[in-house]
Parts: sequence; C-alpha cells; structure tokens
Amino acid sequence: MTLVYVLNGPNLSRLGTREPDVYGAETYADLVTLCEETGRSLGLKVEVRQTDSEAELIGWLHEAADGRVPVVLNPAAFTHYSYAVRDAVAMRTAPLVEVHISNPAAREEFRHTSVVSAVASGTVTGFGLRSYVLGLHAVATG
Repeated sequence: MTLVYVLNGPNLSRLGTREPDVYGAETYADLVTLCEETGRSLGLKVEVRQTDSEAELIGWLHEAADGRVPVVLNPAAFTHYSYAVRDAVAMRTAPLVEVHISNPAAREEFRHTSVVSAVASGTVTGFGLRSYVLGLHAVATG
C-alpha cells in the first residue's frame, strides 16, 4: 500500500470555525476522515498532518523527499510568500499536488500568486474539501 502524506499549513486546524463563508462548515476532523477514507478506497495509506510552523512543514517535505513519499499539500498562507516551502517542494522525489479549499484567484489580490505551483506536479483549487479528494486521485493515478 502506497504511503501518501497530506500536509496542511497554518490555520487549517481551525476549519469549521474559521471564515465558514470561505472555508465551509466542515471541521479539520472531517478533513482527516475524508482523506483517510478516500485513501483507503484508492489503495493508499494516508497520513494527514497540520502545522502552524513553517519549519515543521519544511521538515515534513524533506521527510517526504527522502522517502520518495507522494504529497498532497495545502501550504495555506505559506503559498503566497514562503520561498523556503517552495524550495522544499522543489526537492520532491514523488508527485506533489498543491490543493486549496477556496479559489485563491477569486480572492484578495495578495492570494493570486503561488510560489509553490511552479514546482508542484499540479494544483487543485476551489472545490472545498473535495480538492483533497481530487489531489489524492491525481497522486493515485499518476
């Protein structure tokens, strides 16, 4: 069974209470359950992690690269300015799909640029928690 990391950046542990008009009413626990169930249906062992720490996220990306582990990544706010996260993603040795619950291009202008997208295998945005499902399908098939 292929191991896949689902890595989440800052504030995603606040799903369900953080701007429900943007991120929906589903909780982080709902996200974890959805990813694990989707993974099982695709024959993947999914490990879901969340951090508010840039350094911890970078460490997980290094771990994935060293282990050739595919990643579904929601870098959250780090998407727009963290060249350190971008450089860690560039070291990937397996598929990495960038996902976002909302559509950053339809939001504030500072969210329109992703420093991560250019070094990811692909990007899925704007489908709510289904963005993760689509990301996991992409990892499973390609």
